[in-house]
Amino acid sequence: MKQIKLIFVAVFLSVSAAAQVGDTSLFERKTFDNKEFRLPYRILYPENYNPSKKYPLIIFLHGSGERGNNNAKQLTHGAKMFIEKCRKQFPAVVILPQCPAGLRWSGFRWEDSTTIYQSPPEATPPMTALCALVEYMTEKKYIDRKRVYVGGLSMGGMGVFDILWRMPSTFAAAFPICGAGDPSKVALYAGHTSLWIFHGAKDKVVSPECSRTMYEALKKAGADVRYTEYPEDGHDSWNSAFAEDQLMPWLLEK
Repeated sequence: MKQIKLIFVAVFLSVSAAAQVGDTSLFERKTFDNKEFRLPYRILYPENYNPSKKYPLIIFLHGSGERGNNNAKQLTHGAKMFIEKCRKQFPAVVILPQCPAGLRWSGFRWEDSTTIYQSPPEATPPMTALCALVEYMTEKKYIDRKRVYVGGLSMGGMGVFDILWRMPSTFAAAFPICGAGDPSKVALYAGHTSLWIFHGAKDKVVSPECSRTMYEALKKAGADVRYTEYPEDGHDSWNSAFAEDQLMPWLLEK
């Protein structure tokens, strides 16, 4: 009986994970080589993709729990939403890169465990490769360079704030979820990028004060920015953000 229960639990978890991720076969496996650094990524094309047309480009950065080199784990969160939204309703090319284990998208220094981050001048190897990948993709004839977007959760949300100041005129809009950034850098991109920031009020992993600080700094810098804080959410506020009906229309209208 115990063995049957264990099998049931394993099947249940497998089905739940599949339901959360969606049909991963729709995401093509790719790698991008930047000098000696190899960045795995998955790419999703719209249904009835036509390379003679121009499409928006969405980059989505995963959190620390999805790091690795299997080019699969980064699909854990967000892939299902992109399949449902960006294949038909809001056609776009979507890229989900994977940060290697032990590395980070952003090389920030965490000053006081709550709000203040200082971004080092040099990008991490994954961020350097990611910036090169974005440049490579925006040279493609089928990408609309005026409609390039970036989002991410947790460590990926921190990566969003990092790439925005490193490529300040590249992204039309961004949606960092339960992340943190360097307030001293916002003036570099406040006039170029619209932002919708998300966080859970009960987040014990990354304090909501991090997003509040960035929101206030961006407002002060004159950015087009909005902030949504979910009163009952912990660190998994990405589930609520993904469920926002207006997220994709807001993003792609920028």
